[in-house]
Amino acid sequence: MLAVAVFVALLGCLRAQELRGHVSIVLLGATGDLAKKYLWQGLFQLYLEEAGKGHNFSFHGTALTATEQGQEVVAKVLESLSCPKDVAPARCAELKDQFQRLSQYRQLKTTEDYAALSKDIEALVQREGLWEAGRIFYFSVPPFAYTDIARSINSSCRPGPGAWLRVVLEKPFGHNHLSAQQLATDLGSFFHEEEMYRVDHYLGKQAVAQILPFRDQNRKALDGLWNRHQVERVEIVMKETVDAEGRTSFYEEYGVIRDVLQNHLTEILTLVAMELPPDISSSEDVLRHKLQVFQALRGLRRGSAVLGQYQAYSEQVRRELDKPAGFLSLTPTFAGILVHLDNLRWEGVPFLLMSGKALDERMGYVRVLFKNRACCAQSEQHWVAEQSACLPRQIIFYIGHGALGSPAVLVSRNLFRPTLPGSWEEVGGPPGLHLFGRPLSDFYAYSPVREQDAYSVLISRIFHGRKDSFITTENLLASWAFWTPLLDSLAHEAPRLYPGGAENGHLLDFEFSGGQLSFSVQQPEQLVPGPGSAPAPSDFQVLRSTYRDRPLVTAWPEELIAKLADDIEAAAMKAVRRSGQFHLALSGGSSPVALFQQLAMGHYAFPWAHTHLWLVDERCVPLWDPESNFQGLQTHLLQHVRLPHYHVHPMPVHLRQRLCAQEDQGAQAYAEEISALREITLLVSRVGHEPKKWPISGVQPVSGQLVWYMDYEAFLG
Repeated sequence: MLAVAVFVALLGCLRAQELRGHVSIVLLGATGDLAKKYLWQGLFQLYLEEAGKGHNFSFHGTALTATEQGQEVVAKVLESLSCPKDVAPARCAELKDQFQRLSQYRQLKTTEDYAALSKDIEALVQREGLWEAGRIFYFSVPPFAYTDIARSINSSCRPGPGAWLRVVLEKPFGHNHLSAQQLATDLGSFFHEEEMYRVDHYLGKQAVAQILPFRDQNRKALDGLWNRHQVERVEIVMKETVDAEGRTSFYEEYGVIRDVLQNHLTEILTLVAMELPPDISSSEDVLRHKLQVFQALRGLRRGSAVLGQYQAYSEQVRRELDKPAGFLSLTPTFAGILVHLDNLRWEGVPFLLMSGKALDERMGYVRVLFKNRACCAQSEQHWVAEQSACLPRQIIFYIGHGALGSPAVLVSRNLFRPTLPGSWEEVGGPPGLHLFGRPLSDFYAYSPVREQDAYSVLISRIFHGRKDSFITTENLLASWAFWTPLLDSLAHEAPRLYPGGAENGHLLDFEFSGGQLSFSVQQPEQLVPGPGSAPAPSDFQVLRSTYRDRPLVTAWPEELIAKLADDIEAAAMKAVRRSGQFHLALSGGSSPVALFQQLAMGHYAFPWAHTHLWLVDERCVPLWDPESNFQGLQTHLLQHVRLPHYHVHPMPVHLRQRLCAQEDQGAQAYAEEISALREITLLVSRVGHEPKKWPISGVQPVSGQLVWYMDYEAFLG
């Protein structure tokens, strides 16, 4: 009996001790823009939620700013803090006063400064008769400062045994895979993985944070829908009306893909595409399933992207970064990306990621559009939203802004009535409001009962140790491994110029076909600069001439490809009528891609069943390698036409389990040699018969006719 009494007393003592745990939150960069706009308010929101629940707090704003100046800045920020609408004014004033007394500013520069901060925290804990639960360090500083700060924290400001440490890191987390790996290695030498919380603030936005709970609470309804058999496509979009003015130094280094798509939109993609674990409250299970999505992502190519840049950008860069008058930036401010996953659930479903600056509206959303196989006999005026199978079926996670103005989850009424947590409520909308071409009344629409800032949500999750809302080192490196090859391939790609705002019209609309993205509207090229209207490519005719004593057809690229495809089809039809078969020899690389697409999508009468395809060149890689010419042919042509597989004749580069002298890097050297020849058409016209050096000069058909097809740029140099 005595033992039980002692145990109960000890348990009560431990609980009392737990309730007196002290948490120190150190905000590094406390006088910066992010801290002033979001982080101090987020810390105050944390205090509002946790005050009286057992923990004691102290808030330490720190920066390189001198003490007196920093104190003035922080005092102004603290005075501007606000409470949610459901907090009574008197209670708000009381809590705000408490928070201000618990907050202080100090300059933090040297290792000695960090040691002094640690001693002050220990003295405060001891003076108040508390025990230390843990410390949070929020890095609101540029990434180049991370390593030095991490070293100082690790050596001089770690909490004692029994207390936890959490360090919060803001993006960018590197510039490519190599730099991200280096930064991860540096930080990993000072902190354990479980101590690091990399912030992607989009994961704190309420509509994004609702994706997994929505999928979990509606498992039964979604089981037969959330797959390649039912989903037509997924759109993940973030549009901005503002441009990059004032931030061009950052934007020149990162651009829109690194700034938005590699992190925010990719993280959202993983939430939509991941297999749902049995328990979504398990951070470990969620993070493991997100990593599996990265492992299923199909590699990106140049054709996976369309790029744009608003017209005023280069001038802004010249002005802000003191560039010469003729400087033209290649940094994209708009990007559309086509992503595919190679797994059983999502194979063949296009995921479209899009973001840009200086667009027509500010909004963000995730839209899952389902296939519709219905055909309704009644006219549209008789369709009922809850019953008609002919209405579009979609689920939308509306991130914010735009016509709706607030976060929302929208489910088409002809799908199912969703279940959402009590913190969300069903809402209507202003009369006449349309979203994605349908009236709001077509949807079950839900919004948060109380809107919360993303940083407030994430700071609360940091405090409670919820790692699934943050980026692990493994997921970070997997994301960069996915995006870096595309970024490298686009480094010298000229983006399409657009005027900005409503004037963009349809200039940035894009479409996908055969794994490729392209702009829907061709941008007219100005052939002769100057006043007046310049002639467009369509104003010129296909011209005929001679080249190397053979017929030459020349035109602008689009017209030339169309003419060549027509001529090939005509020759194929003629050959099949004469002999029953047609043989077509094709080269690899990126040059014939446009022709492949034209043949695949615009020539439905082509006699593919009687056609043999031959590859005339190949890289020294296995045929299943994404870099092989055969794979290019498969992606852009073969998968779209009905050609007997035994009529396809790839080059035999992989015989006897070995490849052609791969260590010599012959394919790369050949590509570099060709790339270095600026006037190749002029050279070829003069070389005579030298097939060993110039294989094309050896093409001398015994029967038939050799015809050259060149676009104007190649022909005229």
